[in-house]
Amino acid sequence: MLDQIRIEDLEVFANHGVFPEENKLGQKFLVSAVLYVDTRKAGKTDDLTASIHYGEVSAFITEYMKAHTYMLIERVAETLAEELLMHTPRLEKIDLEIKKPWAPVGLPLKTVSVKIERSWHTAYIALGSNIGDSETFLNEAVEKMKRIPTCEVERVSSYLVTAPYGVTDQPDFLNACLKLHTLLYPMELLGELNRIEKEAGRERKIHWGPRTLDLDILLYDDLVMEEEDLCIPHVEMHKRSFVLQPLEEIAPYKRHPVYGKTVREMLQDLLSEN
Repeated sequence: MLDQIRIEDLEVFANHGVFPEENKLGQKFLVSAVLYVDTRKAGKTDDLTASIHYGEVSAFITEYMKAHTYMLIERVAETLAEELLMHTPRLEKIDLEIKKPWAPVGLPLKTVSVKIERSWHTAYIALGSNIGDSETFLNEAVEKMKRIPTCEVERVSSYLVTAPYGVTDQPDFLNACLKLHTLLYPMELLGELNRIEKEAGRERKIHWGPRTLDLDILLYDDLVMEEEDLCIPHVEMHKRSFVLQPLEEIAPYKRHPVYGKTVREMLQDLLSEN
C-alpha cells in the first residue's frame, strides 16, 4: 500500500483549447494531483530526498503546461502524467485532474475537468531466437526495449540454449526472460514488441517455426486478459521449461495470477513430470 501526497487546485494560466482564442489568449486551469509514494523512510528520517518534493512537482506542472499547447485537456492530462512519472523519482502512480473553469460552452457551469489515473506496471517478457546470430538478436532486442522512453529494463536472465518446441525439425533456440517497468498498456507494449521483431526480420510463416526473434508478454502485473491478438498470462508459459527456467532466475516467487503457483513451483512441477 502506497502513501499519498496531494496537490489541490494548483492555478496555471496556459494556452490549451479547441478554439483559436484559447490557444492565443490562454486561460486559467486548476490542476490537482495525488502522488503515490512510499513515505515511510522520509517519515522516519525527516529526509526530504527520501520522499517527493511537492514544490518541485508543482513547478514542473506549471512549466510544462505553459511550455506546451494542446487542443484537448485529455491530451494535457495524458502527457503531463507521463512526464511526471518518468521524471519524478519514487513516484509509482498518479491521479491527475485538469479543471477548466472558463470552458467556452455558452452555459452556466462551475468547471469542466478530466481526471485520469496512470502508473508504472511490471511486465515479464520472453525472448527467443534460432536463426542467424541469435545472441546478437537478443542483445539488440534488450537494447531497443531500453530505448523506449516509457520502459525501463530492470533485470535480464542468462541466455539458455533449448531444444525447439512444437516443430522439432529446426535449430536449437536461444531463450531468455526480462523484467520490464513500463507505462505502456498491454496492447501498446505488444505493438512495440512486434515492431522490434519486425526490425529483426521476423516473418510469421510457420506456427512454432524458426524465427530470428520472438518476443512474448508472459505476465503484466496480475492482469488476466484474453483478446484476439493477446492473452495474458501467456497461455503456454506453465508448460514450457524454456520459459520457466530463465523466468525463475529473475522472478522465482512471482505468482501466476490464474493458477496461484510461483514460477519456481511451476518449474518444479514441470520438471517432475518429465
